[in-house]
Amino acid sequence: MSIDMKQFHTVFFEESQEHLDEMEQLLLDLDLSAPDAEMLNSIFRAAHSIKGGSGIFGFDALTSATHIMEGLLDKIRKGNLAITAEMIDLFLAAVDQLKEILRAYRHGEAIDWAGVHQLTEKLEIITAGVTTDSPKAAASDHNTYGFFSDPPVAPEPEAYGFFDDPAPATDDGYGFFDELVGSEAVVNTNKDDVYGFVDSLLSPAVDDSFGFFEPLSPVLSDSENGASVSPIPVSAPPSISTPNTVSVSNTAAPVVELHSATKQKTPDTSVVESSSIRVDVAKVDQLINLVGEIVITQSMMNLLGQGLEGAIAEKFQAVASELERNTREIQEAVMSIRMLPVSFVFNRFPRVVRDLSGKLGKNIELIIEGGDTELDKGLTEKLVDPLTHLVRNSIDHGIESAEVRRERGKDPVGKVTLRAAQQGGNIVISISDDGGGLNRERILAKALENNIAISENPKDEEVWQLIFAPGFSTAAAVTDISGRGVGMDVVKRNVQSLGGRIHIESHAGQGSTFTIHLPLTLAIVDGMCVSVGDQTFIIPLVHIVESMQPAQQDIKTLAGDDELLHVRNEYWPILHLYKIMQLEPVYREVPRGIVVLVETAKHRFALFVDALVGQQQVVIKSLEQHYKRVDGVAGATILGDGSVALILDVESLALSVHQSATLAAAI
Repeated sequence: MSIDMKQFHTVFFEESQEHLDEMEQLLLDLDLSAPDAEMLNSIFRAAHSIKGGSGIFGFDALTSATHIMEGLLDKIRKGNLAITAEMIDLFLAAVDQLKEILRAYRHGEAIDWAGVHQLTEKLEIITAGVTTDSPKAAASDHNTYGFFSDPPVAPEPEAYGFFDDPAPATDDGYGFFDELVGSEAVVNTNKDDVYGFVDSLLSPAVDDSFGFFEPLSPVLSDSENGASVSPIPVSAPPSISTPNTVSVSNTAAPVVELHSATKQKTPDTSVVESSSIRVDVAKVDQLINLVGEIVITQSMMNLLGQGLEGAIAEKFQAVASELERNTREIQEAVMSIRMLPVSFVFNRFPRVVRDLSGKLGKNIELIIEGGDTELDKGLTEKLVDPLTHLVRNSIDHGIESAEVRRERGKDPVGKVTLRAAQQGGNIVISISDDGGGLNRERILAKALENNIAISENPKDEEVWQLIFAPGFSTAAAVTDISGRGVGMDVVKRNVQSLGGRIHIESHAGQGSTFTIHLPLTLAIVDGMCVSVGDQTFIIPLVHIVESMQPAQQDIKTLAGDDELLHVRNEYWPILHLYKIMQLEPVYREVPRGIVVLVETAKHRFALFVDALVGQQQVVIKSLEQHYKRVDGVAGATILGDGSVALILDVESLALSVHQSATLAAAI
């Protein structure tokens, strides 16, 4: 029976991508002054796993590149070659090249063989420079996979990556064993010890994906002098955690020995079953869409149930309540599948900061906070480009050179901070730097030059928003990093397409902070239905403080017909929803209708409507995909009676309050 290997391609591509991401992170985390042997072993194993898998599927470009990379890493981890900053740069370039090769194989595109050969030549040059006089690295407590060393010869393509060069005909060991050094070397072992060691090798802890075997490190150096060999326990591979702080500098590290801080642990030979499976995200999206349809159908059922009476109505209500509870649990479970830690996005920025700081000659420290905050997968994928542009701008325009920072009494090492946190139903992501801040005068001058309309005495927030205008740039010179005036308008447009808002705070000489507010999910929200005239609107429940019918004495009228609501010694600006949406209301006087007190992270207001309809779980449908973006509207939904209701964008409405000079002065 023939096996179609293509069915395993998807798994290989995903696992190889994970291995490459792991290699990149470990290379960035590696301390060149005291390289950790366990980290080097993990980098080696990642390259080895990719080589084995690519050999199986006949992906020769991956096999050849990773084989040479694996050989060089093996010499480094064994202490035959000291790792330097130049090697790290080359390895990172190799990871980039391998990602491109992997992408080409995944999409059936042509392989850039010229790039592959150029990479392998650079790796071979370093490999050829190995000297036998190089100091040996300190062995890792965890580097105890076995007695045998890796064969040095590259595998032939037809071997599919499983085996190295075939053993000679006289080799009774079938190519698995190296030749003993000197016939006089006698190894005294206890057979029980040997059996125990072999059993320990069966632990799944040393088995990579696809079941490929790890190269076994030499441990017979003592036996060559006649020493006895004792059994060696195998510890579990170390866990790799994302660092909170990544320091980036441009100085090459000296040649040093490797030190491992990992303590030897008692092996756990129990079989551990996998508790996770890989599922195509398209299937998850389909499941979420079906849950959304169930929510809409449930609303229709509730509407039909309102016409029932007597005992049948009570039974229907009991069944409907049970269905609602089960539907909510299904929805929460399905939505949790799509939630990913924001670290999936943040973890790529140490590399961005490292590369840019080297190109610009700046010393920059990247600080990451809140990486475990969860966000919808659809949001994480679309956040990469906006965040990358903001980080690049902070490094290029925000952070000063080390000389300028010293003159200003600052630490010569600049700081860029990425933060993420959940606030109610929103995710807040901020990018901060301790650079020079935005230049208000230069921005205003550029606005006049570009004929951009602006008020006579604009507030800082209004000035900062000018940088999002298309083609706007205050850079003195155009570089390959920035200065062309493209990007910031795309950043704002991308954030808005996710239903989010971007806010800027900047102080001269202290730095700038770009804060992005995003909805926790793009699928289903709990909302309060309100009516204005013959239209129904949805207010996200997470923003609602309370609702009330105010008395006339609680309303204060300001100049320009603006109004404030007095609630428990506090004043809330009143927004008339019928004016914003240009509708004919049932009530025009606030005391006759209902006000809903709404609050965001930085603003609050009272929204005047005709009446409350009720609380309901709704499915968000994008307006932009079918119509266009509308200020004050986050999306639309289908109600139980089949009618369409608009979901209000509370953040956008709050900004309209903030931009009103009369209301802003009053509160």
